[in-house]
Amino acid sequence: MGGGEIETLIRLLSRLPGLGPRSARRMALHLIKKRETQMIPLVEAMEKVLDTVKTCSVCGNLDTVDPCAICSDVRRDDGVICVVRDVSDLWAIERSGAFRGRYHVLGGLLSPMEGTGPDDLHLSALESRVRSSRAEELILALPATVDGQTTGHYIAERLKDLNVRISSLAQGIPVGGELDYLDDGTIQTALRARG
Repeated sequence: MGGGEIETLIRLLSRLPGLGPRSARRMALHLIKKRETQMIPLVEAMEKVLDTVKTCSVCGNLDTVDPCAICSDVRRDDGVICVVRDVSDLWAIERSGAFRGRYHVLGGLLSPMEGTGPDDLHLSALESRVRSSRAEELILALPATVDGQTTGHYIAERLKDLNVRISSLAQGIPVGGELDYLDDGTIQTALRARG
Protein backbone atom coordinates (compact mmCIF):
# COMPACT_ATOMS: atom_id res chain seq x y z
CA MET A 1 0.00 0.00 0.00
CA GLY A 2 1.02 3.66 -0.31
CA GLY A 3 2.55 6.07 2.12
CA GLY A 4 1.04 8.10 4.91
CA GLU A 5 -0.47 10.67 2.55
CA ILE A 6 -2.52 8.00 0.78
CA GLU A 7 -3.68 6.57 4.11
CA THR A 8 -4.71 10.05 5.23
CA LEU A 9 -6.69 10.52 1.99
CA ILE A 10 -8.42 7.15 2.50
CA ARG A 11 -9.23 7.96 6.13
CA LEU A 12 -10.69 11.37 5.19
CA LEU A 13 -12.73 9.92 2.32
CA SER A 14 -14.11 7.19 4.58
CA ARG A 15 -15.63 9.91 6.82
CA LEU A 16 -17.91 11.04 3.97
CA PRO A 17 -21.54 9.84 4.08
CA GLY A 18 -22.04 6.53 2.34
CA LEU A 19 -18.35 5.67 2.15
CA GLY A 20 -16.71 3.01 4.24
CA PRO A 21 -13.02 2.14 4.31
CA ARG A 22 -13.21 -0.18 1.25
CA SER A 23 -15.11 2.34 -0.88
CA ALA A 24 -12.75 5.10 0.25
CA ARG A 25 -9.76 2.97 -0.76
CA ARG A 26 -11.24 2.37 -4.23
CA MET A 27 -12.07 6.06 -4.60
CA ALA A 28 -8.59 7.16 -3.52
CA LEU A 29 -6.98 4.76 -5.98
CA HIS A 30 -9.28 5.98 -8.77
CA LEU A 31 -8.50 9.63 -8.02
CA ILE A 32 -4.75 8.97 -7.94
CA LYS A 33 -4.89 7.07 -11.24
CA LYS A 34 -7.01 9.81 -12.85
CA ARG A 35 -5.02 12.64 -11.29
CA GLU A 36 -5.15 15.00 -14.30
CA THR A 37 -8.78 14.50 -15.33
CA GLN A 38 -10.46 14.00 -11.95
CA MET A 39 -8.32 14.69 -8.89
CA ILE A 40 -6.98 18.10 -9.91
CA PRO A 41 -10.39 19.45 -11.06
CA LEU A 42 -11.94 18.06 -7.84
CA VAL A 43 -9.34 19.78 -5.66
CA GLU A 44 -9.81 23.04 -7.58
CA ALA A 45 -13.62 22.84 -7.22
CA MET A 46 -13.30 22.13 -3.49
CA GLU A 47 -10.96 25.09 -3.00
CA LYS A 48 -13.35 27.36 -4.90
CA VAL A 49 -16.30 26.20 -2.76
CA LEU A 50 -14.25 26.70 0.40
CA ASP A 51 -13.45 30.27 -0.64
CA THR A 52 -16.84 31.36 -2.02
CA VAL A 53 -19.74 29.46 -0.44
CA LYS A 54 -21.40 31.05 2.59
CA THR A 55 -24.52 30.47 4.67
CA CYS A 56 -27.46 32.72 3.81
CA SER A 57 -28.16 35.06 6.73
CA VAL A 58 -31.91 34.96 5.97
CA CYS A 59 -32.83 31.30 5.41
CA GLY A 60 -29.69 29.25 6.12
CA ASN A 61 -29.18 27.98 2.55
CA LEU A 62 -25.69 27.66 1.08
CA ASP A 63 -24.78 29.92 -1.85
CA THR A 64 -22.03 32.18 -3.15
CA VAL A 65 -24.08 35.29 -2.31
CA ASP A 66 -25.77 36.47 0.89
CA PRO A 67 -28.73 36.64 0.86
CA CYS A 68 -28.93 33.55 -1.34
CA ALA A 69 -30.46 33.47 -4.83
CA ILE A 70 -33.74 32.09 -3.44
CA CYS A 71 -34.10 34.85 -0.83
CA SER A 72 -33.18 37.47 -3.45
CA ASP A 73 -35.71 36.21 -6.00
CA VAL A 74 -38.59 38.73 -6.04
CA ARG A 75 -40.82 36.21 -7.89
CA ARG A 76 -40.99 33.98 -4.82
CA ASP A 77 -44.11 33.92 -2.63
CA ASP A 78 -43.35 35.77 0.62
CA GLY A 79 -46.55 34.41 2.16
CA VAL A 80 -45.26 30.84 2.56
CA ILE A 81 -42.14 29.66 4.40
CA CYS A 82 -41.10 26.02 4.11
CA VAL A 83 -39.24 24.88 7.25
CA VAL A 84 -36.65 22.16 6.64
CA ARG A 85 -34.17 20.32 8.81
CA ASP A 86 -31.11 20.84 6.64
CA VAL A 87 -29.88 22.35 3.38
CA SER A 88 -30.07 18.94 1.68
CA ASP A 89 -33.84 18.94 2.32
CA LEU A 90 -34.14 22.46 0.86
CA TRP A 91 -32.26 21.31 -2.24
CA ALA A 92 -34.49 18.24 -2.58
CA ILE A 93 -37.64 20.38 -2.54
CA GLU A 94 -36.12 22.88 -4.97
CA ARG A 95 -35.17 20.03 -7.29
CA SER A 96 -38.84 18.99 -7.43
CA GLY A 97 -39.83 22.40 -8.81
CA ALA A 98 -43.09 22.23 -6.81
CA PHE A 99 -42.47 25.05 -4.34
CA ARG A 100 -42.09 28.77 -5.10
CA GLY A 101 -42.10 30.24 -1.58
CA ARG A 102 -39.35 30.95 0.92
CA TYR A 103 -37.34 28.57 3.12
CA HIS A 104 -36.01 28.36 6.64
CA VAL A 105 -33.27 25.85 7.54
CA LEU A 106 -33.42 24.73 11.18
CA GLY A 107 -29.97 23.14 11.19
CA GLY A 108 -31.22 19.91 12.76
CA LEU A 109 -34.08 18.51 14.81
CA LEU A 110 -34.91 18.47 18.48
CA SER A 111 -33.47 15.25 19.85
CA PRO A 112 -33.17 14.58 23.57
CA MET A 113 -31.22 11.40 22.78
CA GLU A 114 -28.56 13.39 20.92
CA GLY A 115 -28.72 16.35 23.30
CA THR A 116 -30.15 18.73 20.68
CA GLY A 117 -32.42 21.31 22.29
CA PRO A 118 -34.27 24.42 21.05
CA ASP A 119 -31.21 26.65 21.50
CA ASP A 120 -29.21 24.42 19.12
CA LEU A 121 -31.59 25.12 16.22
CA HIS A 122 -32.46 28.30 14.32
CA LEU A 123 -35.86 28.57 16.02
CA SER A 124 -35.49 32.13 17.32
CA ALA A 125 -34.61 33.28 13.80
CA LEU A 126 -37.72 31.50 12.49
CA GLU A 127 -39.93 33.19 15.07
CA SER A 128 -38.40 36.59 14.22
CA ARG A 129 -38.96 35.99 10.51
CA VAL A 130 -42.61 35.08 11.03
CA ARG A 131 -43.17 38.14 13.25
CA SER A 132 -41.55 40.56 10.80
CA SER A 133 -42.68 39.08 7.48
CA ARG A 134 -45.86 38.72 5.50
CA ALA A 135 -45.84 34.95 6.03
CA GLU A 136 -49.34 33.50 6.19
CA GLU A 137 -48.30 29.84 6.21
CA LEU A 138 -45.45 27.72 7.49
CA ILE A 139 -45.00 24.34 5.82
CA LEU A 140 -43.18 21.98 8.18
CA ALA A 141 -41.23 19.80 5.72
CA LEU A 142 -39.60 17.72 8.44
CA PRO A 143 -38.79 13.99 8.39
CA ALA A 144 -41.60 11.62 9.38
CA THR A 145 -39.60 10.45 12.40
CA VAL A 146 -40.08 10.87 16.14
CA ASP A 147 -37.57 13.75 16.21
CA GLY A 148 -39.24 15.35 13.18
CA GLN A 149 -42.67 15.14 14.76
CA THR A 150 -41.36 16.42 18.10
CA THR A 151 -39.76 19.39 16.35
CA GLY A 152 -42.95 20.11 14.40
CA HIS A 153 -45.07 20.07 17.57
CA TYR A 154 -42.58 22.34 19.33
CA ILE A 155 -42.66 24.86 16.45
CA ALA A 156 -46.48 24.81 16.32
CA GLU A 157 -46.67 25.40 20.08
CA ARG A 158 -44.03 28.13 20.03
CA LEU A 159 -45.75 30.03 17.19
CA LYS A 160 -49.38 29.39 18.16
CA ASP A 161 -50.00 33.04 19.14
CA LEU A 162 -48.79 34.37 15.80
CA ASN A 163 -51.16 34.82 12.91
CA VAL A 164 -49.72 32.04 10.73
CA ARG A 165 -51.22 28.77 9.44
CA ILE A 166 -49.02 25.76 10.11
CA SER A 167 -49.20 22.81 7.74
CA SER A 168 -47.00 19.79 7.14
CA LEU A 169 -46.16 17.52 4.27
CA ALA A 170 -48.78 14.88 3.66
CA GLN A 171 -49.15 11.88 1.34
CA GLY A 172 -46.15 10.42 -0.31
CA ILE A 173 -43.58 10.83 2.44
CA PRO A 174 -43.09 7.45 4.11
CA VAL A 175 -42.55 7.21 7.86
CA GLY A 176 -38.83 7.38 8.43
CA GLY A 177 -38.38 8.82 4.92
CA GLU A 178 -35.62 11.28 4.15
CA LEU A 179 -36.41 14.05 1.63
CA ASP A 180 -33.00 13.87 0.01
CA TYR A 181 -33.65 10.25 -1.10
CA LEU A 182 -37.17 10.78 -2.51
CA ASP A 183 -38.01 11.22 -6.17
CA ASP A 184 -39.31 14.57 -7.46
CA GLY A 185 -42.86 13.27 -8.06
CA THR A 186 -43.22 12.11 -4.46
CA ILE A 187 -42.08 15.50 -3.16
CA GLN A 188 -44.48 17.30 -5.54
CA THR A 189 -47.42 15.18 -4.34
CA ALA A 190 -46.56 15.73 -0.68
CA LEU A 191 -46.37 19.50 -1.15
CA ARG A 192 -49.71 19.65 -3.00
CA ALA A 193 -51.49 17.42 -0.45
CA ARG A 194 -50.12 19.03 2.68
CA GLY A 195 -52.46 19.38 5.63
